[in-house]
Amino acid sequence: MAPWLLSAAVTLLQLLPETAVAQDVASPFTKASNDSLLWGPYRPNLYFGVRPRLPKSVLTGLLWAKVEDFASVQNNFRYTCEQHEGMAGYGWDAYDPRTGGSQTIHDAGNQIDVTTDFVKFPDHGSNGGSWGARIRGVPREDASDDLKTTMIFNIAVEGLGSLVVDNAEEEDNENGFDGDVVITGETPELGTFTVTIVDRKGEKPNHVHPSFQEKPIDRTLVHSVQIPEAALWQAKPVLFSSMKNSLDKYIETYTAEAMPPPMQAFTIPNAPGAGNMHFVQKVFEGAFEFDVIFSSGSGPKPIQSADLSEKIDATIKSFSERFIQSFKPQKPFNDKKYTGLAKSLFSNLIGGIGYFHGDSVVDRSYAPEYEEENEGFWQETAEARARNQQKLEGPYELFTGTPSRPFFPRGFLWDEGFHLLPIIDWDVDLTLQIIKSWFNLMDDDGWIGREQILGPEARSKVPQEFQTQYPHYANPPTLFFVIHSFLDKIAAAKSGQQILGSENANGVLANPDAALQYLRDLYPLLKKHYEWFRKTQAGDLKSYDRPAFSKKEGYRWRGSTKTHLLTSGLDDYPRPQPPHPGELHVDLMSWMGMMTRAMKRIATTLTETDDASTYAKIENAIIRNLDDLHWSADEQAYCDATVDEYEEHALVCHKGYISLSPFFAGLLAPDHPHLGEVLDLISSPEHLWSPHGIRSLSQQDALYGTEENYWRSPVWLPINYLVVKELLNTASATGPHQKRAAKMYTELRKNLVDTVYKSWEKTGFAWEQYNPETGEGQRTQHFTGWTSLVVKIMAMPEVPSVKAGSGHDEL
Repeated sequence: MAPWLLSAAVTLLQLLPETAVAQDVASPFTKASNDSLLWGPYRPNLYFGVRPRLPKSVLTGLLWAKVEDFASVQNNFRYTCEQHEGMAGYGWDAYDPRTGGSQTIHDAGNQIDVTTDFVKFPDHGSNGGSWGARIRGVPREDASDDLKTTMIFNIAVEGLGSLVVDNAEEEDNENGFDGDVVITGETPELGTFTVTIVDRKGEKPNHVHPSFQEKPIDRTLVHSVQIPEAALWQAKPVLFSSMKNSLDKYIETYTAEAMPPPMQAFTIPNAPGAGNMHFVQKVFEGAFEFDVIFSSGSGPKPIQSADLSEKIDATIKSFSERFIQSFKPQKPFNDKKYTGLAKSLFSNLIGGIGYFHGDSVVDRSYAPEYEEENEGFWQETAEARARNQQKLEGPYELFTGTPSRPFFPRGFLWDEGFHLLPIIDWDVDLTLQIIKSWFNLMDDDGWIGREQILGPEARSKVPQEFQTQYPHYANPPTLFFVIHSFLDKIAAAKSGQQILGSENANGVLANPDAALQYLRDLYPLLKKHYEWFRKTQAGDLKSYDRPAFSKKEGYRWRGSTKTHLLTSGLDDYPRPQPPHPGELHVDLMSWMGMMTRAMKRIATTLTETDDASTYAKIENAIIRNLDDLHWSADEQAYCDATVDEYEEHALVCHKGYISLSPFFAGLLAPDHPHLGEVLDLISSPEHLWSPHGIRSLSQQDALYGTEENYWRSPVWLPINYLVVKELLNTASATGPHQKRAAKMYTELRKNLVDTVYKSWEKTGFAWEQYNPETGEGQRTQHFTGWTSLVVKIMAMPEVPSVKAGSGHDEL
């Protein structure tokens, strides 16, 4: 293939996902911008796994274990991120998707701290450039100085392409490599390349077991295999299979009682050559360091370790300087300890971005039961789901952030909007590519699956009962928060302001036409998605006597059961019982209001005058109907609605996050007649206020803290972030609640940051949720998705003192 044609092909593959080529008319992103994002640790389910953002291409991963005793080796072999695996914390200390960064893994179980430095050379070659990784290990304080550790680098190639150990014939095929290992490869998108594994520092074992006279492990072993493509992601089982062959031979030769030491026994046969998967194994005593260097064949010359050293230092320095400009913690969080927290959480958020490609499990039977029109519908839908009419669709691809590398290494629609709120302040173009990647998954009706579990590797982390996606199920449309942020940045750029996230000199915001073109290309997809919501999640306002300003604007989540409403994102949060087809959900109404406001802003920006007028009318109707349909004068709160035994409109109040949804969705003006009561609910210790953040459910609710207790008491950062943001907006605008909002903002902001910081300092992890009584992190560990919003909270300004008389309420 000619070089210019190869370059064009790789650019096309980056810009036009194979599942939605027809939807992409033009791209505002430059080739340089795409090249700098081609490679990355886009296998976030692994402790360290690099791949390009291409459907079928090169996969790499890192495996390691302490090899000092036979009993613990197999259980302590690290590869995929797992919860409670003996880690004292791990993650990126500094990371920028365009340049690279540094990750530290505190492996207490294996008594070693492993650092993986990863840097990119996007200009080194025409096919996405080159990259390098430096792997370093330092025994922990409780380890011996000569701790035995085996390190294994794995590389594989999917689809069309080749990999072969280039210098296999020059080495001792029985005992391994004494110098560098060089693997050459080629794929249609990447062209030719070399992967070189370079020893730098570290002692190799030179002990000889009395009953084992073979040569000691002081060389690098390489094992090349050809396996079915479907198994390439299962490097660990393939490795164990190779090791078992060696172990079986040792047992046969020496017996189980006279085995060689574990560092020798748990090795792969040295068999370098051609194959679609290769393992490169090194065994060290004590501290060590080695490099993995990927050099594009289109570059002027191969990358060297010296280039890597220089690039690592520059990358980490650049990240630290830029981070302070983008997310400098403001008072009272300007202490260095808070900066360390902020850098860690943001680095792990943006370092958790992954590229996924594969098929998806979807039920498109459109069974009549899924219309949920009858009383008892949740039983009918359960029976329809039990018919197992799901099928595999795709393949699809997705470029996305992930909530948690060990537990949720896949795409979640409503999480992603929260993920991108900090990321857009760092890199606007990256954010826009991720948004487009999500909308390229949309089907002809306007549906986007709420969980993107693409391919068998992703499905391996998901119980089977949760794998199927249903085209009538929605999720909160939080990506529209990010659209709001993008519109803010466009407006600021037009006024000549310095914009966070626009450091890329050739980025979209540097060219107003490119920014508008992106919106124009995306607008039809946004409209289709919006109309899908209005159609499929519409509530019934006509069959029952419901006094409301509008007979159209009322909404109901589909997917209710008697115990859960997963589609709302709030899983086990209490809802009207039993579920009824006449329900109306206040949180969905609020999300629709936020979504409508975003559509109005986009239409206005694109001078789609008629559309803007239509959206303005819908927005007004939603705001009016929130009060007409969901405000309870008795409870002084916004509540879900249902239909009573007389088929009349009735409110069911479980005070908590859904009661705050009109506020945190930005739909309550500073002088709104019910804003005071909403602030009362937020600030009440008897209901939602805690020293560690806003509880998900009122302490006065009979269901507080019961059963699964997932969204029935804990403090969650995404909702708390939205509350903090709206308190700041209220405190910054003249109105009757300005002074009160300012005080609440100041206190809540401090409570949240201190809660996350103390738990992080104690455990080494960010957590999925926090205990409202103790502040302890709980549920999923290493939850560096939306919990990382604390970075934006720290960067928010102190509220200036409000002048006397500007707000008349008292605290």
